[in-house]
Amino acid sequence: MTSSVADPPTLPQARRKVFLALFTALAIALHTFEFLLPSPTPWFRLGMANILTLVALFLFDGRAAWTLALTRIGVGSLVLGQLLSPGFFLSLAGGVTATALMTLFHRLFPRRLGPIGISTLGAFGHALGQMTLAWWLLVRHPGIWNLFPYLLLAALLTGVLNGLAADLLLGMLRRHRAFAEERAGAELN
Repeated sequence: MTSSVADPPTLPQARRKVFLALFTALAIALHTFEFLLPSPTPWFRLGMANILTLVALFLFDGRAAWTLALTRIGVGSLVLGQLLSPGFFLSLAGGVTATALMTLFHRLFPRRLGPIGISTLGAFGHALGQMTLAWWLLVRHPGIWNLFPYLLLAALLTGVLNGLAADLLLGMLRRHRAFAEERAGAELN
């Protein structure tokens, strides 16, 4: 959608686009940085880029979280030279499952689940999505599911840590003038 003089964007719309672009760029940078870190196994990552997906979900909405997650996976894989590789599809399956769970539970229980709970659900969803796709496409052996409890344990740890980081970042951002003005405007209406 393009802007014209006849339909100028409002300040909150422009701020939303700017912050979402910033969060997306940071998520791609974290995704790339995390890929370069040494890992105990080829498939294990901390999921630090998901912190920004959580921030987009809690500051904006599910649409922003989907935009950020899918853009990060696509552009991050392109930057790393993994577009359309098995790693890309595993990342996409995990990201789609995680984002679907996070947006669903955030919509169903907005006051009961905070960033830590939503992040943990997303981490579980990511492990489930990746494991299901790995079984379906790569390793058609029931023994692969023996790894699943270990993946869930790792998901619990990374989900809680990323949720804590997202909660801290949300606290700082909500005190930022741009978000304080939006909140004050929403309370007046």
